[in-house]
Amino acid sequence: MITASIANCMSRDFARIHPDMPVVKAVAKLLRHELLGGPVTDTDGRLLGWLSEQECLKVAIQVAYYNQRVATVGDIMRRDVLSVRAEMDPMELVQQMLGDKPKNYPVVDADGRVLGVISRRHLLQQLDRWLLPARCA
Repeated sequence: MITASIANCMSRDFARIHPDMPVVKAVAKLLRHELLGGPVTDTDGRLLGWLSEQECLKVAIQVAYYNQRVATVGDIMRRDVLSVRAEMDPMELVQQMLGDKPKNYPVVDADGRVLGVISRRHLLQQLDRWLLPARCA
């Protein structure tokens, strides 16, 4: 039987992004953390939105090819963000991810503060750890 929670699988090492941050600075943080996106938070760490590589790429093209103004994260972030709680069952999230739901989620506490992020890769790594004893038997 598999017993764990999202807290056991999530990464606490994520890009800390704020809405007033220039997109180019947020891109550098995402690249440094090798993430496809990240939670946008207020100064208290509460979730405000999500910034993905896709939105960043649109801005990068505008700057590189059209010499348009540099946007802030707040200008382009998604505000309709699905999040998960640290105590959630990872298998429940795996089932969600098999459908049309996002493949990356911010993990929040009861006050909406971001504790970490979880992705398909984090869940696959956890499944691999669970399956290791079966492979060695």
